[in-house]
Amino acid sequence: MEVPQSNNLKSAGNMVFVERGSFTMGDTWGGGKNSEKPTHKVTFTYDLYIEKYETTFDEYDAFCEAIGKSKPSDYGWGRETRPVINVSWWDAIAYCNWLSKIEGLPKAYDDKGNLLDKDGRVTTDPSKVEGYRLPTEAEWEYAAKGGCKSKGYKYAGSDNVNDVTWYWQNSGDKYLTGDWYWDTIMENNCRTQEVGKKVPNELGLYDMSGNVWEWCSDWYGSYSSSAQTNPYNKSGSLRVLRGGGCYDNATYTRVASRGSVSPTYTSYYLGFRIARTVP
Repeated sequence: MEVPQSNNLKSAGNMVFVERGSFTMGDTWGGGKNSEKPTHKVTFTYDLYIEKYETTFDEYDAFCEAIGKSKPSDYGWGRETRPVINVSWWDAIAYCNWLSKIEGLPKAYDDKGNLLDKDGRVTTDPSKVEGYRLPTEAEWEYAAKGGCKSKGYKYAGSDNVNDVTWYWQNSGDKYLTGDWYWDTIMENNCRTQEVGKKVPNELGLYDMSGNVWEWCSDWYGSYSSSAQTNPYNKSGSLRVLRGGGCYDNATYTRVASRGSVSPTYTSYYLGFRIARTVP
């Protein structure tokens, strides 16, 4: 489905419509980590827009220039259409609020990082949020798995990791010794790549597996086997990461893989993409 053009959706060309529905969240293939279990049913009662690509340096640099913020380092890999890196969770939500403001939308976050509804009241229901925000963890996995169009792929768009993923075996200029630590860390062999160069998933989303890990809106928590509707984990000490990065092995780029770090953390392998509840 094409995203309709709207005065309140200036980024419409880069947003993909994700239809509401239900899916099984977690490791449905076996062999995953304990953090990906138990699998459980998740239902969404609202539709979603999610960014077709990871937020790029071009987009984030415009935000920095507009508010007088220092631009994050790209380590000399290049900026423009590479995914922005070295941004904290707080940086990511500040970008979301800025984008909402310039498009005349209510901001999605308050100064404490709480979600806000259209009237500025704190909420834990993503369906009530109108501004740009980070996807919830459940939204992210649902979209990565292809939403209502899912074909059950292990990676976002394919069971062949090289079709859809920038990871440690294909994201560097050359393969040096075969030793993961040496090649990817000591020699900094792996690096991010321009967005949209691999095959998209069933919804037309790119780089949901690999390239950079992506911030989610939720706090990190253990799974429950209970069915959930519009889930959002509202408490914890670490924020959720999803998708895996250019330095990871294939296991970490599966659509069920999870990560977590402090919301103040920044890294060369960590970026984000934006989302928005369909009003």
